[in-house]
Amino acid sequence: MSLAPRAVLVHRRTEYEELLARHGTHGQAAFFLSSRGRSIDEVVRRHDRNQQALREVAAAVPLTWRSSRVERADLDRFLFAPEDVVVVVGQDGLVANTAKYLGGQPVVGIDTDPGRNPGVLVRHRSTDTAALLRAATAGGGRTDELTMVEAVADDTQRLRALNEIYLGAPGHQTARYRLGSDGEAGEDAGAGAGAGEGAGESQASSGVLVGTGTGATGWLRSLWLDRGSPGGLPGPGDPRLLWFVREAWPSPTTGTTRVAGELGRGQELRLTVESDRIVVFGDGMEADALELTWGQSVRVGIAGTSLHLVT
Repeated sequence: MSLAPRAVLVHRRTEYEELLARHGTHGQAAFFLSSRGRSIDEVVRRHDRNQQALREVAAAVPLTWRSSRVERADLDRFLFAPEDVVVVVGQDGLVANTAKYLGGQPVVGIDTDPGRNPGVLVRHRSTDTAALLRAATAGGGRTDELTMVEAVADDTQRLRALNEIYLGAPGHQTARYRLGSDGEAGEDAGAGAGAGEGAGESQASSGVLVGTGTGATGWLRSLWLDRGSPGGLPGPGDPRLLWFVREAWPSPTTGTTRVAGELGRGQELRLTVESDRIVVFGDGMEADALELTWGQSVRVGIAGTSLHLVT
């Protein structure tokens, strides 16, 4: 007998909840904000809208389903199951924070603050939840398949991300490593492109960023604009990644010829650590990072699993 679906509601603490945790009372929080030229009234209104959306989403879960809740800070300790339908209640970034822990489960994005959030990933209102849950479990339900990026270390550590993966020194200090690629199809932005399996370049930089089309509206786009890259940015569903080296430093032992490129399916960027420690994290979740030491290597490419966003 198959298990009934489980609706997993993902949320995060509101600004009002964080203020209360820090200052203890509503009055103290109000005083703190007023001293900085802000009113607590709008903060409370956004909190109330968030709580109302959570109540409406919870009420829309069918009685025959199981349900659970998880806060953003606990995602790395929560065990998602194959039969889950994940309902992200909040902002676009919360969908990205959740995606790295999933393995193909359908995701419903609920916007708790329409007009304030871009609504790229949280596309729906809480009143649509019941219909979206039915669509998520129906055979003909529509989903957008969003490309994800994955890093796999030589010790089998693995990390996925929806927007981008960053590889560099803790605290964004100078990182030292050897950068190579496997099966490159295109040319790098600098010289030295098209190198094969045995190639690579020792570099000193403030890190390497590898991003998807979903991440092309944020950090990846800023680097793309800064470099004046001739190629277009990928779309969210395109099987294509872009990578950039941040602030590569030339020296007698380090080069700057491999500073940007593109990865398709089956192609990987390879980084071998040449310093004491390098961290690898996705979508800004630096607290949940892979840690690599001297001589270890990591390969980054298109993940075998995409994000299934219910439309």
